[in-house]
Amino acid sequence: MQEKKTFKQEMKTRFSAKRLSFIAVFVALSYAVSFWEIPIFPATPYLKLDFGNVFILLVAFLLGPVEGIVVCALKEALRMIGSSSGCVGELANMAATSAFILLPSVVYRFRKGLKWVIPCLFGACLLGTGAALLTNRFITFPLYMGGGAAKVFADVFWFIVAFNLIKTASVSFLTVLLYKRLSDFLKKMKI
Repeated sequence: MQEKKTFKQEMKTRFSAKRLSFIAVFVALSYAVSFWEIPIFPATPYLKLDFGNVFILLVAFLLGPVEGIVVCALKEALRMIGSSSGCVGELANMAATSAFILLPSVVYRFRKGLKWVIPCLFGACLLGTGAALLTNRFITFPLYMGGGAAKVFADVFWFIVAFNLIKTASVSFLTVLLYKRLSDFLKKMKI
């Protein structure tokens, strides 16, 4: 009969040297790739698509939701160094990204396979977009624009919705393409 692991044993396993090294590599990849930004809509040039979240979602699938949020937090902490947004954009991005990765990574712990992953990623796109709308409306826009934030937000609402749906769908698609190769690699490395 297998004994239940203590909290200390669980933390030793979860944050072993191999896993911490893997997490560090993915923080670095996510951080580096996040600088390759593509504006999508000329009307809102500040909404820029980047693929740094692919590495965050991959870690969340491969190692678990806690590790995914750790990678997200560390990546955003690095982005805060010399931030032009006064760290507001990074905090908002961390909240939206965390909302995006939680559903699929938690469900994936219990149900594997594309028949579970695809619907969860669809739901995650909606959750991530909803979280982005909330963070933009109540954090980013008010801190940048003060009293005129509500009007500006209303004017660009549909751009924000479209942008975040495109971003989360793109990240989901790339993650599905890369996941199997990384999963096989991790099994060989016993991470």
